Amino acid sequence: MSDLHSRCAKPLTTYVAKLTLGDVRLAEDIVQETFLRAWQYLVAHEDLDVGSFAPWLYTVARRLVIDVLRMRRARPAEVLVDDLHRAVVTDGDIDSMLTTQAVRAALLRLSPEHRVVLVELYYRGRMVAEVAEEFGVAVGTIKSRSYYAKLALRSHLGL
Repeated sequence: MSDLHSRCAKPLTTYVAKLTLGDVRLAEDIVQETFLRAWQYLVAHEDLDVGSFAPWLYTVARRLVIDVLRMRRARPAEVLVDDLHRAVVTDGDIDSMLTTQAVRAALLRLSPEHRVVLVELYYRGRMVAEVAEEFGVAVGTIKSRSYYAKLALRSHLGL
């Protein structure tokens, strides 16, 4: 068996790689399965001449390639590892969108005074003094509304 493997493994792998359109990993798997079947066959047929066994190997390998191609047509396409990396980015985008929706819904549950203060301070990035001047209230009032608005927002978000 080792003599057969040393003589036929490399040319058989090249042959199967051509049949699989250059998929070397698949070709190696098929060649491994071919030699496993050859070993099982040779154990049952000890009187067989191993020297003339190469055509049998090529036939078995070709049939295994056909079986693999049929299985691939019968099931959905496999996802490549590169595609999974893109999916991770998409998941991040979805998580971000869901977080945005949750914050938006929680903001809508706040009183208008609290909501406006949070939007002005954190969304628009304005200073406390600017917001106080715009609404005609003391700076302390804006700070107080901001504090209680954040508490209410946390409770609505379940944090």
